[in-house]
Amino acid sequence: MAESPATNADSQPAAANEAVSAQFAIEKIYIKDLSLENPGAPQSFQMSETPQIEIGLRTRAEAVAQDTYECVLTITVTARTGDKTVFLVEAAQAGVFVIRGVPAHQLQPVLAVHCPAVLFPYARETVASATMHAGFPPVHLAPINFEALYQQQLAQAASGAPATAN
Repeated sequence: MAESPATNADSQPAAANEAVSAQFAIEKIYIKDLSLENPGAPQSFQMSETPQIEIGLRTRAEAVAQDTYECVLTITVTARTGDKTVFLVEAAQAGVFVIRGVPAHQLQPVLAVHCPAVLFPYARETVASATMHAGFPPVHLAPINFEALYQQQLAQAASGAPATAN
């Protein structure tokens, strides 16, 4: 006896069921910490030399409850002329994410790539706004490929080389 089309529609492969059960939800996005230093003001506003901009990046993630994780993307922007710091902004943009149905071996890439990618536009706006409110032109950060950074960290770990701070 042949199965009816309705019966075939109900019998899905196990892989399709796993894909349907995976969930990624943003619970909250917020500024965890924001620091601005403008040590040379008001003299720094009269400088004719364009400052050199250095950008530092760090991410971390930790479980805060079952299937719930906090990811923090910290961006540090330092502007210097010579040996003088013109301004320094450190923004820790955070988010609480619910991640369910993701196999344990795939959780780290989600936390290291996808969560920071969600947070980055908010952090970029925070940095631009802070530098503008400090009296300087806004610093507009270029897009970041978190997948490439993650792959670079994996390659460094596999080769035994010390990991560089992002």
